[in-house]
Amino acid sequence: MLKLMKLSEYEHLKLHTRIMENYKEDGLYVQYIGITPYVNVFKPEYLEHIFPSTVNITKGDFYDTMKPWLGNGLLLSTGKQWFHDRKLIGPTFHFSILDQFAVVVSEKAEILTKCLQKEIEKNPGEAVNTFPFIINAALDIICETAMGVNIHAQEAVTKYTSTVHLTSSLIMDRLFQPWYWFDWLFYSLPAGKQFKSALDILHGFTKEVINKRKIERQSQNDYTDLENEDNEFNIDKRKRKAFLDLLLDQNEKDDTPLTDDELRAQVDTFMFEGHDTTAVAITWTLFLLGNNLEQQTKVHEELEEVFGDSEAPARVKELSQLKYLDRVIKETLRIFPSVPVISRELTEDIKIDNYILPKDTTVILAIALAHRNPAVWPDPMKFDPDRFLPENSKNRNPYAYVPFSAGPRNCIGQRFALLEEKIVLTAILRKWRVKSVKTLDTIKYGGSLIFRPSEEVFIHFTPKK
Repeated sequence: MLKLMKLSEYEHLKLHTRIMENYKEDGLYVQYIGITPYVNVFKPEYLEHIFPSTVNITKGDFYDTMKPWLGNGLLLSTGKQWFHDRKLIGPTFHFSILDQFAVVVSEKAEILTKCLQKEIEKNPGEAVNTFPFIINAALDIICETAMGVNIHAQEAVTKYTSTVHLTSSLIMDRLFQPWYWFDWLFYSLPAGKQFKSALDILHGFTKEVINKRKIERQSQNDYTDLENEDNEFNIDKRKRKAFLDLLLDQNEKDDTPLTDDELRAQVDTFMFEGHDTTAVAITWTLFLLGNNLEQQTKVHEELEEVFGDSEAPARVKELSQLKYLDRVIKETLRIFPSVPVISRELTEDIKIDNYILPKDTTVILAIALAHRNPAVWPDPMKFDPDRFLPENSKNRNPYAYVPFSAGPRNCIGQRFALLEEKIVLTAILRKWRVKSVKTLDTIKYGGSLIFRPSEEVFIHFTPKK
């Protein structure tokens, strides 16, 4: 623990990568923190024993730091409740519904390109610190699609935007500082008080939106938009159903509907899970294309082929034609899976080859290590989208590539995430060519909850024409 406390998030990742390379043929290793063993598993054949399980679905204990914020939402719940909630929420992510969300994403992507344009014009010829622009766009997108609320995160910093970022960083701080693990101590310190105050803002906002949605639905049979000009958050006035409405629709039909607190936990979960993850994926895709100009040229050629001179926003049908961009996103998520590790607490023994992983052990499903294992991926840090051509993928174990997890607990929003990434990347790359300032060897990033950059990601934007 003392050794880990002294390391930065980037150094943690480097340490685990070195260990993985030493044990790449073994496929797993045990790390003790104090007297607690953590079994890190990264071999596809071994992951295949854990991911598909319908029994070993309980998350590891370090997820408990998120419980005060996310309650028993889909990310943290387990057992019967998880199965019930997953079944209830599943239909809200049906692909036919995603078309509605695509309109919102395109509108926010257009605002993003205008914000980038302003920044480029402000300092001509200088590189732009890209991540803050993209994370605000992702937050805008998730707020409007999850709750039907336009918070204008890209145009002005609202209390909600800054509070989401503050809460996420306080959770991260807590993971790596053992004295913060004791609730009584944490909540008596300034960081704990700040965390509690931030939660009051987040929960208050979500509850307010849910209550207003419910009242509106009771007063009118058809879905109508809420209007409240005094609200800090300008609630959208267009006829479009948000995730919250779809969830309430499902909830009304269900035999055991969710309570108000359970509804809030689900919405808070999607807010948190749905903006950081896509923002880092989009940022890393631009970063890698800015370091691999040959592959970037192929992306531009494909965009030219599909869109020609049109400046109209991309339609879902056109996005499906972008096969090379699809492979570029896949390769980015191989090198930088948005969630690099998942943990499970085993509820029964698992036998893997000559090993027995005992009940109650915490297993770390090391997605980042599986994706960078040289025994599976030759020259793993080389950016090569053609790894995902059908002929190059056919003999690969399906668990060698799991950026959205796998099995019953896979990411319910993966189609939505990929749609968002494609729309935003297409909007940017139809306007500009990109060139990264740093390389993959020199940029630092953290590998705990989310694969976030640990420093500014500077990119040069040059107009295409």
